[in-house]
This record gives sequence, C-alpha cells and structure tokens, in this order.
Amino acid sequence: MKKIILLIGAVCLTLPFFAQVRGKINIPELNGYVTLKCDFHIHTVFSDGNVWPTVRIDEAFREGLDVVSITDHIEYRPYQDDIVASHDRSYEIARELAQARGIILIKGSEITRDMPPGHSNAIFLTNSDALDTPGYMDAFAAAKVQNAFIFWNHPCWDVQQPDTTLWFDEHTKLLEQGMMHGIEVVNGRWYCPEAHRWCLEKNLTMLGNTDVHAPMQIFAAGKHRTMTLVFARSATPEAIHEALKERRTAVYYDDFIIGEEKYLKELFENALEIKVEKTDASARITFVNTSDFTFNLKKTQHDTRLVYFRDYTIVPNGTHTITIQLQDGITGGDINFEVENFLVKPNEGMKYTVKI
Repeated sequence: MKKIILLIGAVCLTLPFFAQVRGKINIPELNGYVTLKCDFHIHTVFSDGNVWPTVRIDEAFREGLDVVSITDHIEYRPYQDDIVASHDRSYEIARELAQARGIILIKGSEITRDMPPGHSNAIFLTNSDALDTPGYMDAFAAAKVQNAFIFWNHPCWDVQQPDTTLWFDEHTKLLEQGMMHGIEVVNGRWYCPEAHRWCLEKNLTMLGNTDVHAPMQIFAAGKHRTMTLVFARSATPEAIHEALKERRTAVYYDDFIIGEEKYLKELFENALEIKVEKTDASARITFVNTSDFTFNLKKTQHDTRLVYFRDYTIVPNGTHTITIQLQDGITGGDINFEVENFLVKPNEGMKYTVKI
C-alpha cells in the first residue's frame, strides 16, 4: 500500500510538469521578419470571461502562441460586485507569469458600445482606466493619445448587425481621425468577407482573434485557435506595434490563411520545397511541406496538352508528388492552380504557377 501511495504521489508531482510543456505551431518565417503567433482579443473574469488572467497565459503557452492581449470590456463588467479593480488589473495579474513563460503580453481593453460604432479593441495602452468615459469618441481619443493600435471587432456579429454588415459614417469618422487601424476579419470561427474587403479597400490591418470567454478547449481537441500572424522585425512589443501599423499580418483560422497576396505568396514558397523532374512523356512536381499548413490546390486555366489534377491537397509536414502528362508533343509549360484556402480577396484563393 505504501508503494502505491508513493507512486500516486510521484505521478501527481509530475502532472504540472507535463501540463506546462510549450506547444509548437510550425509556421514559416518571411524574409527579414519573424512570424509571431498572436491573439489580441481574449477575456477574463475582470469583464465577462470565465477564467482568471493567469489561465490565459498558460493556455497561450500550451498552444505555442508568442503574443496575447487581455482585452476585458471597459463598459461591461458583470462580476463587478465581486471584483472591484482598475481596468489595468487583469494585465497586472498576468504580467509576471507571461514573463516567466516567454509570452509577450500587450496591455489592452475593449471599448464596448452599441452599433455604430460597435465594439473595438485598443491595444498597446498605458492606462486603460482613461478609456472609461461616457462618450465613445472620448474613449477612442484617450486611446489615440496613448498611441494605441485600435481595431474594429466582429463587424459581422449578428447581435449588432442582424440583417446586413454595414460601414457607418461613424466608422469613416474614426478612420479619418486616426482612430481605426484594423478590423477583425475572423472572430472566433467566423470569417467576415465584408471586413476582408474593407481592409483591402481602406488599407487597414487584417486581424483574426478568438474573443474567447470560456476556457480554451480547441487545442486539446487537436486543432489550433484562430490567430493573427504578425511579421515583425523582432519579437518585441515595439516591433509588433510597428508591424501592425504597417499591415504586415495574416489571419490563420482552421485551414485558411487570409492576407495580402505578397505575404501569402511568401508563406507558400517558404513552407514548400518544390522540385520538378521531366521525361519525354511526363513531368513530376514534388512538394515537400515543411509546415503545419494544409494547401488545397485547384486547377485553373492552362494549356490542355498538360494533363494534371483537378483538385489536390498537400497535407502538413508531408511529401507529395504530382504527375503531369505531356501530350501532343508539348515539352513543358505552366502548371496553373489556385490555392483555395489562401484567401487574397473575399472568398478568392491565391493564384500560383509552377513552370515545368
């Protein structure tokens, strides 16, 4: 019996060690930049979330994230009878553990207003309490004075826009006064094509975040959370801020990557080693996927003497060979396809060509 008790005790002592192994998400870097995996929209019990701030740090650590921002609501605090504190308090509680875990923690808050203008996050704040004002423009102005990065949350949220997704005059005013820098293209598991289009048209930064309130479960199920990929010059808050202002981001949710074509093309090329071999009658393209990305390829317009796949999937961390039949005397040409899950425009995949 004594041995059994000692064994149980040893197992219990080792559980925290195994629980705190840092996760890894294999995503390529861009030339001259590090790729940082970020979630800039999460909640704790200091607004309407269900967990203590340190839990959000442990979740990020287990899931292989580099950067998080706890963005508790300014105006909505359902537990305020039990938790009376500054709007900075959730950040202060999480900061020490974030440093110990190697997670970059960005101070932020959510400005929570009816539509228009709806909800927005301000991050890189120095004083969240300054945003607690009656007028929404005063709250945005207080964030601007602090050189915050401000983005519109979940514009497709049907609670605030049940029938259509509209851009209001209030959003134009915020944009023109330098108080809107980006939009959530994906919130949780919901992609908003209107937000994607507005980012392209208005030169706004694309973001994807979880807006998580409950404990995170998705990583335990073998999936990754929605995140913003930030292409920064270094892994520092200052470099992250600069990258966000310069729109060097992409959104990673499910198997989709969403962003500007120049960044998605480089991600594609840095994730795959592409080798071409030819004979008189055929050619072979071998893709070596060194990333955790999935690539869904669909054949597009091409010379019909080149006979190849209609649809093809390259799975993560695998090697895949495609055979192309060379017919009617053709000796080479362009293998054209669309990477359907790399969205460069609303619901439109990235075009790519491999020459043989």
